[in-house]
Amino acid sequence: MIKIGILGAIGSGKTFVSKEFGFPVFNADKEVLKIYKHNRVCFKKIKQKFAKYKLSYPLKKKDLAKIIIKNKENIKKINKIVHPLVRKRIKFFLKKNKNKKAVVLDIPLLLENNLYNKKYILIFVESKNKIILNRLKKRKNYNPKVLKILKKIQLPLEFKKKKSDYIIKNNFAKSSVKKSVRLLKRKIFKK
Repeated sequence: MIKIGILGAIGSGKTFVSKEFGFPVFNADKEVLKIYKHNRVCFKKIKQKFAKYKLSYPLKKKDLAKIIIKNKENIKKINKIVHPLVRKRIKFFLKKNKNKKAVVLDIPLLLENNLYNKKYILIFVESKNKIILNRLKKRKNYNPKVLKILKKIQLPLEFKKKKSDYIIKNNFAKSSVKKSVRLLKRKIFKK
């Protein structure tokens, strides 16, 4: 099974690109939301760690954002609770899809958390910052302070780009991205 890791800035279109490959996709952001929504053990650990905050089950992003804004170190504490659960889900996903030709890993902190190995094919999604920012501002939970903190825990984009085997330029025109992914699939699978 070929493992394809998708890298790029927050809001660069990694999820759209991931889906275009047509293989099973592990979307870490969606998995984290499921954990916040359905995992009571996670909720209890976070509630215990941040007892002075009024948290209710299921966890909401806006409540966690308040905790993160209050002290940027809090994101590390939250990640320490959530990331082991995400790792378990990644292992399950890979096991479940072991007979597939390929899988796509849409994991924002793939490199930062050492969740890949040299056999992975890494693809960097490159987009213009101005367009990314406009897209992010339209998101329901957009918070510039949280965004700044999240960016700080990520490796520099230039490092991710250099580490990548391929680069897809995302101009947010669906037909253009679909064509780029189609061409890239041919290269990867030598069709």
